[in-house]
Amino acid sequence: MNQQPDLSTGEKGSTLRVILLSGVAAIGGFLFGFDSGVINGTVDALQQAFDSDAAGTGFNVASMLLGCAAGAFFAGSLADKFGRKPVMIATAAAFIISAWGSGISGSSGQFVFFRILGGLAVGGASVLAPAYISEIAPPKMRGRLTSLQQLMIVVGLFAAFLSNYVIAGLAGGASETLWAGYGAWRWMYWTEIIPASIFLIALLFIPESPRYLVAANRADEAESILARLINRVKAKELVDKIRVTVEQKRKPRLSDVIMKQTGRLHPIVWVGLGLSVLQQFTGINVVFYYGAVLWQSAGFTEADALLQNVISGSVNIAFTFLAIYLIDKVGRKPLLLIGALGQAVMLGVMAFIFTTGDLTPDGDLQLSQTQGLYALLAANGYIAFFATTWGPIMWVLLGEMFPNQFRGGALAICGLIHWLSNFTITLTFPILLASIGLGLAYGIYAGFGVVAFFFVRKMVKETMGRTLEEMSMELDNIEREIASEEEG
Repeated sequence: MNQQPDLSTGEKGSTLRVILLSGVAAIGGFLFGFDSGVINGTVDALQQAFDSDAAGTGFNVASMLLGCAAGAFFAGSLADKFGRKPVMIATAAAFIISAWGSGISGSSGQFVFFRILGGLAVGGASVLAPAYISEIAPPKMRGRLTSLQQLMIVVGLFAAFLSNYVIAGLAGGASETLWAGYGAWRWMYWTEIIPASIFLIALLFIPESPRYLVAANRADEAESILARLINRVKAKELVDKIRVTVEQKRKPRLSDVIMKQTGRLHPIVWVGLGLSVLQQFTGINVVFYYGAVLWQSAGFTEADALLQNVISGSVNIAFTFLAIYLIDKVGRKPLLLIGALGQAVMLGVMAFIFTTGDLTPDGDLQLSQTQGLYALLAANGYIAFFATTWGPIMWVLLGEMFPNQFRGGALAICGLIHWLSNFTITLTFPILLASIGLGLAYGIYAGFGVVAFFFVRKMVKETMGRTLEEMSMELDNIEREIASEEEG
């Protein structure tokens, strides 16, 4: 195979330009995190404002996840049809409208509508940012730059928690009146308008993805953009390489994820689906969504439980920086293998502690001080493994592992399944907690960590340092061999 052009050999100014463009796209990740986290400080206030029962309040909280699933699915397909940039702009606008609408809502119905709209934006950002970054980044930097997505997600979560804390403190509570006669909880949502507006304005100044432009038969535009990111000779060479991996007679479409020769889903899409499901089924969002519930079930006070969430958020941010440092040095696959086992061990420790803890006369779990300390260490150890490995690397791989011809379609399907898995875990954990208890519930998540290890070892190929075109052509060859074997 011919040597692939290396974008990382461009001038320092070009490298800085790529970093800035990646940073703009990653603001979508910040809004992803902020929008997911802001509701945590408003749940009780929403229940009072809308006079809703427990089921209604629960749906107010969970409704966003349904929007996320739909947003991830449609954003990938729309990005293949209209381009990455226009759909990201639409996503930014949806964030602004959702933040404004959530704050002005006078009923649960209105609130759910705007939260679903916000979910559409979150789902779209979850697949578009890593796709755009992977398509403009040089191979030697692609992992680190795409990891900005996950870093911005956790920073967005932290910013939402901090914003909620400050606003509630100023008003004396989320249900209290703050400025202009509006409740504090409304201002918590309106705060998101600021970063969402910055995202929208910044997107107006970034170029379209050159990979999309070649697929849309706009190779001259693609070459012009690449010339600003690398030198013109290498830009022309790369455009020629991209041409080989796309069908220029038409734009990519969702149906391209099906192999023409066999009528089956491309094998690489199955790998992406496995990663999308296993990232959720190893239990990360049980820790984040139900952190306070978890620790209170383990015998901690409410104040102590909230403090554990703050500690866990800080651990998440710190170890995401470690992931950015390691991903283009160690590789994707080794980190996923380490993370799967590490997460399984930490969850196993938690399961053991919760299973062997004492019960109060009311049947509630009560840990000793030593058991509580070990459980806390294991939980934060689990978060550290996730933040260094499966948290960012799943998004990195989804952004770079699919061929140019059906990257958007594959991301649409994987994004949909990812968010439906998130919804499933979020919905089933309270049921598991009530029926089989914390110990066995965490034992199930630990089991999925072991499954994840063997899945990665068998199915995932290393992508570090390779161009998107090199991987696209390799997949084409593999699938031709599969088709030939089946025909024979």
